Amino acid sequence: MSPRIDFRSDTVTRPTPAMRDAMLSAQVGDDVFGDDPTVLELQSEAADMLGFEAALFVPSGTQANLIAMMTQCARGEEAILGQQSHAYRWESGGMAVLGSIQPQPLENGHDGTIDLAQVAATIKPDDPHFAHTRLFGLENTIGGKVLPLNYLQAAGALCQRYGLIAHLDGARLMNAAAQTAQTPRTERLSGEPGAPSTTAPDAAAIRAAAKAICAPFDSVSLCLSKGLGAPVGSLLLARREVIARGVRIRKMLGGGMRQVGILAAAGRYALAHHLERLTLDHRNAERLAEGFKALSIRPGALAHRLTVEPAQTNMVFVTVDAVVAPALAAHLQSHGVGCSGFPLVDGSIRQRWVTHLDVDATDVDETLEILAKFSTIAA
Repeated sequence: MSPRIDFRSDTVTRPTPAMRDAMLSAQVGDDVFGDDPTVLELQSEAADMLGFEAALFVPSGTQANLIAMMTQCARGEEAILGQQSHAYRWESGGMAVLGSIQPQPLENGHDGTIDLAQVAATIKPDDPHFAHTRLFGLENTIGGKVLPLNYLQAAGALCQRYGLIAHLDGARLMNAAAQTAQTPRTERLSGEPGAPSTTAPDAAAIRAAAKAICAPFDSVSLCLSKGLGAPVGSLLLARREVIARGVRIRKMLGGGMRQVGILAAAGRYALAHHLERLTLDHRNAERLAEGFKALSIRPGALAHRLTVEPAQTNMVFVTVDAVVAPALAAHLQSHGVGCSGFPLVDGSIRQRWVTHLDVDATDVDETLEILAKFSTIAA
């Protein structure tokens, strides 16, 4: 059974009533034959929005990344990726197993970037002893962190200089765009604290930021079923010839679907109506992180037992000391609160809390009350 308040991932979102209505009324055809009108509209609209010639609707972000690799890298060629990137760590080794592409992982910095000087030094010389370095991939957001636009532009310039394909895993591209598009407030509302603040960007500003983020890349994957709230589906965006090859690879991988306009309609609705609300998720994550920080210094069982990372977008990472981690996990479960947890070598647990459209400020406040109760009774 799903947790009552579910912070495990933004993949747990359910279609809104309006999205369901859009799905119900969708015009459909056979997408394998290329004649599902709603899929064609989604692909055309997304390509135009993000500045690409074409797009391809696929079942998952994992498949979108794999198709990007297989259409732009030959067997035995090499892709440089981050150690923490989804395409390297979380996709079951598909690029190697199914694409015969050699991954060359490099360490991600604390901010999610990869040292571009190290990337340049890792590119193999043209020698038959080495795999040919063909592609450099980044992820934005990565671990909830937004890669700066000037860094992305520098990465794109590096790829042009060395003749590499630049691919972006943009599973949470729109979260990155919403954060990038924020602008400082010119006036502070009465009663607001003195800390710097920002105004929430509108949909046009988010689309413009997303297009700027995509500009340095030859291909981009975009997940529709995370913060955007569609039930399933991702897009791969690239040049027309890459997408044409991608159609064949999608079929080979079992991703050819038939009357899939029902799902594409959800994606169209999400891109049209769910961009501005992403800022709410970011604010709820900030609210949650601030609550954790307060608990970490307040007298009680959680005092000095929590290490909280700042929230940039919709993710909060909290390391829970091994002394209290099992009891806290049991307490949260008994109250119907779910998050993801990853054990560390010292026995502590690194929790990931993800905000999304099915978690509101009331849920965040209730969760913090549940945590405060644990801190009091377990002290």
